[in-house]
Amino acid sequence: MKSKIHQCGFLSVRHLLRSFGYTDQDLFYDDFGKPHLQDGKYISISHSFSFSGVVISENKIGIDIEKQREKIGIIAHKFVDYEFDYLEKDAEDYIRKLTAIWCVKESLYKLFATPGMLFRTHFLVIPFMLEDGETVSWIDFGDKKYRFTAQFLEFEEFTCAFTLPS
Repeated sequence: MKSKIHQCGFLSVRHLLRSFGYTDQDLFYDDFGKPHLQDGKYISISHSFSFSGVVISENKIGIDIEKQREKIGIIAHKFVDYEFDYLEKDAEDYIRKLTAIWCVKESLYKLFATPGMLFRTHFLVIPFMLEDGETVSWIDFGDKKYRFTAQFLEFEEFTCAFTLPS
């Protein structure tokens, strides 16, 4: 954690943990880098630039925060497949929708945490309207399909999504 922004992210997550009544000793990471709590509750953590988020639940949950940036359009082909069917590249909200799709898929990955999964191949985000703040998403992996509810919000040119099993 050489950069100031990473140090701030680390400290802000610890501060958020305290607001939930947890300490550093309550948090541990598995061999894949996934966070866990000693009490068995599920936790997911995200930070992007100056924002951090932590969700804790009795059920599996994933969260992601991303800054809305034009560069996501350049890498979209790496994480979007089915979603190109309903995205309009020239639409005013294209970057915002791509960011929401990325956040939903990243939160799904954090929730499901299975090696070998690919955002483009195994994760699907059903068409949505940004103003609705939610969508249905699916993981199609290992001959099984899993349905999830994703909620998202936008603030200060960032997007945050969290996902729960449906």
